[in-house]
Amino acid sequence: MQTLEALARDARALAMGEMAAPSAAEAEVARQLQICNACRYCEGFCAVFPAMTRRLEFPKADVHFLANLCHNCGACLHACQYAPPHEFAVNVPQAMAQVRGQTYHDYAWPPALGQLYKRNGLTLSLALAAGLALFLVLAVALKGSLWSAPGADFYALFPHNLLVGLFAPVFLFAVLALALGVRRFWRDITPVTSGAPLQAPASVEATHDVLRLKYLDGGHGDGCPNEDDAYTLSRRRCHHLTFYGFLLCFAATSVATLYHYLFDLPAPYDLPSLPKLLGAVGGVMLTIGTAGLWRLNLRRDPAHGDAAQKPMDRGFIALLFLIATSGLALWAARGTGAMALLLCLHLGAVMALFATLPYGKFAHGIFRTAALLRHHTERRQPNPIGLGSD
Repeated sequence: MQTLEALARDARALAMGEMAAPSAAEAEVARQLQICNACRYCEGFCAVFPAMTRRLEFPKADVHFLANLCHNCGACLHACQYAPPHEFAVNVPQAMAQVRGQTYHDYAWPPALGQLYKRNGLTLSLALAAGLALFLVLAVALKGSLWSAPGADFYALFPHNLLVGLFAPVFLFAVLALALGVRRFWRDITPVTSGAPLQAPASVEATHDVLRLKYLDGGHGDGCPNEDDAYTLSRRRCHHLTFYGFLLCFAATSVATLYHYLFDLPAPYDLPSLPKLLGAVGGVMLTIGTAGLWRLNLRRDPAHGDAAQKPMDRGFIALLFLIATSGLALWAARGTGAMALLLCLHLGAVMALFATLPYGKFAHGIFRTAALLRHHTERRQPNPIGLGSD
């Protein structure tokens, strides 16, 4: 009954012009999932296939939900008897990736920025970082301190209040843009995922899946294919290093903020202070993780994803790598003549990351978390078509 109500609601919205007709990518996902729903060989691989079995049709909102539930593992492609060159041409990872990329800019706010980053991700990321870094270099040069060694205090170059005034608006804008985009996405997928409210057990289970990257294990614990059909855990490990390295670096900044405002302990900090420990470990993890992801991205079989998203993927990886390596180099060069240039490079990369967060690869983690929350909410409800099993 819920499925029929959802279809009727979508039909009314489409007739009234409130919902755009499915794109070619969305229609292709719906076609392939109809075939998968008849086969069900891959049902144990990830969350997508059990969620699929709860549906007989795949309207736009359902496709958006399932596409963001997909982790682009690739295991189902190598297991599929209908994959190319079969005439059915079923390639779920690639079809899902195309729709997933579409959702990032469809839900982006403001939409124009999402379109810009989609087309020129790597170039825009590096150009923005370089431009911001150059602006900071010129500002330091005008003060006459570019080639001097101002000691170990970064605030001798850029006062604390100036940095807050520069970075806080950009960061808050990124948070606002992400929140508005995910809010629209959540509002669209909630009715087609049972409409039940989110509860604690579903939240705990979804959080567990996010933190472990459960669905990068191929459904059997041996990992997912990358450049061929051999299973590997490399993607999962590199994602973990990148994810937790980023969190540690963010935690270092947060703790340093508390030190500054609550305990009147301004930077710089040295070992074994908590901000320095968190930042150093996080920086090393982030460097290793992003270097691994770059290598995997270059070697990955094109059939596993959407080639059009390569610039966006690599732009995000490049910015994270630049932030991590410039931060570690800045620590090593503190008090030397190179500190001013490295500080400008590091701050430019950080600001470029903040500015592009809502429109790049970072968004996939937020949208995927929302999809997992709805998946674990939906699977606790009775199956609306009475077929299959979760």
